[in-house]
Amino acid sequence: MTEMVFGTTPIRAGDPILPRWWRTLDKWSLACVLGLFAMGLLLGLAASVPLAEKNNLARFYYVQRQAFFGGVAICVMLVISMLSPRQVRRLGVLGFALSFLLILALPVIGTDFGKGATRWLSLGFVSLQPSEFLKPGFVALCAWCMAASQQVGGPPGRMISLGAAIAVVLLLALQPDFGQASLVLFSWGVMYFVSGAWLLPLMLVAGLAIVGGIFSYGASEHFARRIDGFLSPEIDPRTQIGYATHAIKEGGFFGVGVGEGSVKWQLPDAHTDFIIAVAAEEYGLIMVLAIIALYAIIVVRSLLRMMRERDPFTRIAGSGMACAFGVQALINMGVAVRLLPAKGMTLPFVSYGGSSVIASGIAVGMLLALTRSRPQGELGELLRRGR
Repeated sequence: MTEMVFGTTPIRAGDPILPRWWRTLDKWSLACVLGLFAMGLLLGLAASVPLAEKNNLARFYYVQRQAFFGGVAICVMLVISMLSPRQVRRLGVLGFALSFLLILALPVIGTDFGKGATRWLSLGFVSLQPSEFLKPGFVALCAWCMAASQQVGGPPGRMISLGAAIAVVLLLALQPDFGQASLVLFSWGVMYFVSGAWLLPLMLVAGLAIVGGIFSYGASEHFARRIDGFLSPEIDPRTQIGYATHAIKEGGFFGVGVGEGSVKWQLPDAHTDFIIAVAAEEYGLIMVLAIIALYAIIVVRSLLRMMRERDPFTRIAGSGMACAFGVQALINMGVAVRLLPAKGMTLPFVSYGGSSVIASGIAVGMLLALTRSRPQGELGELLRRGR
């Protein structure tokens, strides 16, 4: 129990890789991820059936696909969690380069599937959303640059990372995918802060983001329509937000009952962007609080571990990964209760989507690898010695 709570079990020299990996792994976070995936399958049994019937497919077609992609994601997550921080860095930089090239190719070979945003590559049997795979690679690349800038005579890593962030945000905004662009910019801001940089440049970037949002409102009808719907004092009950908020109110504390909800028949994205509305309606506030608790445990435990980490890359990358994971979940649930404008962002490990769940597996695998306990002096101990 001590190693699960504090994660301080030492590594024994000569241990086989699997026992060493298991002893140093954050088992509570792993258990929470598996719990989220199980909840996603449970909710998919209800949320995806109407879409399958509409498309003349087997009733549990999307659940079976989610189980397959989720199984792949968990295997990928476990394999990546065995890597060292240096291997995580290399994997992340390579993944960023490949994803960035795919995003550059989207205007030529991408598709929007009728949703007004060119975000996907259609491979016939499966579709791929490159921006989902870009995020963990982007965090690893920026953390590498920022850590290198802390070395004596090191490169201007913070400026390089800022250039990468601006390039990625512009490409995502052109799709348009303002939700992912906001998440990328937020994760960069977290890492920039953790790296110990001045706050003034961070405030300037925030100001530029606000200016960019104002410009996008005037230039993009897609963006303006979502902002206008969010700012409107009245909720149109025939919109997705209207159906979702009504379902959440109807669910109450204990829900209307398993399979008894109606929002899954009204929302085309009930199994993806608005899966939390299905959970709230059929299972009530109890299910929603359980989902929030699982995300919170993963994020808080990871950040607490990073506070004790003395390797700059590990500390910066781990903080960025944890915050990006938690904020994506926060954005998805915030949209459903109308605290945020609609952004088309999935709920990690819970929403349906091959790209989403596999990319989440990669990101959390990197996070688990970075949060593994390693033989090192605690940061506070090193500071005391320096005195």
